[in-house]
Amino acid sequence: MNTHNAAILATRLSRHFGTTRAVDELSLEVPVGTIFGCLGHNGAGKTTTVRLLNGVLAPTGGSAQVLGLDPTTAGSVLRHRTGVLTETPSLEERLTARENLEIYADLYGLPKAEVDQRVTELLEMFELGDRAAEKVGGYSRGMKQRLALARALIHRPELLFLDEPTSGLDPVAARQVNDLILRLSRREGRTVFLCTHNLVEAQQLCDQVAVLEHGRLVALGTPRELIQQAAPRVPVAIEVNPQDVTKATAAATGPDGSGLEHQGDGLFTAHLGREDIPDALKALVTAGVRVYRVMPQEPSLEDVYFALHEKETER
Repeated sequence: MNTHNAAILATRLSRHFGTTRAVDELSLEVPVGTIFGCLGHNGAGKTTTVRLLNGVLAPTGGSAQVLGLDPTTAGSVLRHRTGVLTETPSLEERLTARENLEIYADLYGLPKAEVDQRVTELLEMFELGDRAAEKVGGYSRGMKQRLALARALIHRPELLFLDEPTSGLDPVAARQVNDLILRLSRREGRTVFLCTHNLVEAQQLCDQVAVLEHGRLVALGTPRELIQQAAPRVPVAIEVNPQDVTKATAAATGPDGSGLEHQGDGLFTAHLGREDIPDALKALVTAGVRVYRVMPQEPSLEDVYFALHEKETER
């Protein structure tokens, strides 16, 4: 693996609990400034991986470098440079939002002269400024999640570990959190390690994704790469002028000899490789067929994930 500009580099990283291999020889690289998605079912090893990468757990085998540090020997130093948002973050609900952030600012050793400005900055960033003096117990779930994310950022970490950051949120609150994640990565250059079950969000947000099954890495790449690997040929719907159906049927033949399947009223379907679509359209146009619409039915990252899950289950 190329270690240049890597925020996280894991090499055959493992953690066993008795006979259970929670993380099993995991190797991956996360470039600085990217959003990296870690996908998997409950018990796939996502949370254990985060603990290993933060030095909270010692590995059974393998190694990791996080921000150039070994989590096993430099965990306390590393945790001052990372921020962690757990799936169910605990906030002190008897205190105000400002007081919650001030406590963590003190724990992370922020200079007292900077605390007030930093807390105010985060409260405004997360749209909590007008509720800063209210006790957190009266906050909505979305407000609490935004406050927990603000808390994870209080010390300006270079690397963020987010575990299901939109779990249980309504669509508006979830979108706000996702917009913040994008801003942190794209505008501020922070690296985000995102553990999630939300495959639609992962496809929208992540530069790369890793799919875990029972502690093992079963797929790694960009969402586009995984989709193309899983479905090199895709169903394509083509709408032509109904008067050109006969010409279209005669003109369009795939590289394997298969043609278009007529669906009626000028509609056809075919299973083509992406690289074959332009040639198929060229053949239609050359034959004088008037093409109105071309609609590849590409699978989603969700489709890929479930296909991988079924494959692993059958083993």
